[in-house]
Amino acid sequence: MNINRESTAQFIRQCRRVLHVSKKPDREEYQQVAKITGLGIILIGVIGFIISIIAQLIGYL
Repeated sequence: MNINRESTAQFIRQCRRVLHVSKKPDREEYQQVAKITGLGIILIGVIGFIISIIAQLIGYL
């Protein structure tokens, strides 16, 4: 992999541009993202639990 000054400088410029455009979420937006993420984690856990129970029931039959 060939890394030179020009590609490094371009990468730094791109990073600075992204940081300039991005903004810190306010409290309401943060809480909404946290609720949605938590709901997704719970949903995946419930689906996994149901699959585990079904697998155990099939294994015992």
